[in-house]
Amino acid sequence: MQPPGGARPRIIVAITGATGAIYGVRLLQVMRESGIDTHLLVSSAGWLNIRQELELDRSEVEALATVAHSVRDVGASIASGSFATAGMVVAPCSMKTLAAVAHGMGDNLITRAADVTLKERRRLVLMVRETPLNLAHIRNMEAVTLMGGVIFPPVPAFYQRPASIAELVDHTLGRVLDLLGLPQTLTAPWQGLDLRAGRAGNDAASS
Repeated sequence: MQPPGGARPRIIVAITGATGAIYGVRLLQVMRESGIDTHLLVSSAGWLNIRQELELDRSEVEALATVAHSVRDVGASIASGSFATAGMVVAPCSMKTLAAVAHGMGDNLITRAADVTLKERRRLVLMVRETPLNLAHIRNMEAVTLMGGVIFPPVPAFYQRPASIAELVDHTLGRVLDLLGLPQTLTAPWQGLDLRAGRAGNDAASS
């Protein structure tokens, strides 16, 4: 569900306390460049990871969003299903947040907004980050999937021969934007294997 009247699409972006804060921050940058309105939520552990992994201050991250909410503000606009959005991404998503979403525990604005996204049948993408997984993690992923959410671990892809971490991150986020039905130029669609390149390599090896 998009905002009425041809308004720009709105996406809720949450950053929680799993490693991989770069996914959430880069997503904010890309959406800002694409003219997409973002409503940002960051947990206390999420802020710690942003500082540890990216050395960014709170003000620098919040400046990337259209609106930044406190996770304690359960009366915010995005706590209501009447506030139209195109979906929500939790990037990265901790196992604690996954569990809260799986069991409908809207105890803060992140989990409340996720619950609203599910009940309104909008796209919810959880970039869960943990390994190895125990049975509780797997069952919580199953529960969210059955409710209509998308479990999207940020697993790197190598078939496009990335030359940097930035390219790996952008490829993953390009797939997230595809899931949200939003235009993106971060990664090209798969065109199939280049069998000619494979044959050339085999010919060179046998000569």
